[in-house]
Amino acid sequence: MIHPHTELKFIREEIGYGVVATRFIPKGTITWVFDALDQKFTHQQIVDFGPLYLKILDTYTFRDANGDYILCWDYGRYLNHSFFPNCITTAYNFELAVRDIPPGEELTNDYGTLNLTKPFHCLPEEGSKRDVVLPDDLLNCHRAWDRQLVSAFKHFLRVDQPLERFLPQDVYETALSVARGDRKMDSILTCFCEDNRSLTNVKSKPATAK
Repeated sequence: MIHPHTELKFIREEIGYGVVATRFIPKGTITWVFDALDQKFTHQQIVDFGPLYLKILDTYTFRDANGDYILCWDYGRYLNHSFFPNCITTAYNFELAVRDIPPGEELTNDYGTLNLTKPFHCLPEEGSKRDVVLPDDLLNCHRAWDRQLVSAFKHFLRVDQPLERFLPQDVYETALSVARGDRKMDSILTCFCEDNRSLTNVKSKPATAK
């Protein structure tokens, strides 16, 4: 579930639609959480859906550490990539704002955290040494993302958290322990999936004739 103080908005022709803040969202705020309505599919389940669904699912899903494909039920699936994201996923199935997000700013994450199965070529961003998202970016960039998350967690208890009620109780208690400094934050590296099977060249079942 995406943060309630957001809206889906057309950004520009090269990007299409994106998720934009409608109110100020401070650093340390949960901006997305995996909830009961989000769908989880195995690789084989997606293959079994047939060719009519493969392109859609390849575009709008991301993979968790187990290699399962996650399809957001709301417009959280329209979150766009940035090499300087204002939201970063955690090891706890939710994302945090890693800096203040003013009204009108687009919420972004780094697709390098999403276990892509093939390179993703991006629009250039000034100041970035990266120009393409790679399937192994989590292995190479997790320390930088961890530093931003550790800093964001320091604000977790100081800000309003409208999405906290959607966290499982054990996850919520873990997040509180990390925020209080009672527990070391689990690295985002735990999100990495070693299974690199792609849906691009899969031999899917033909669509059933009606």
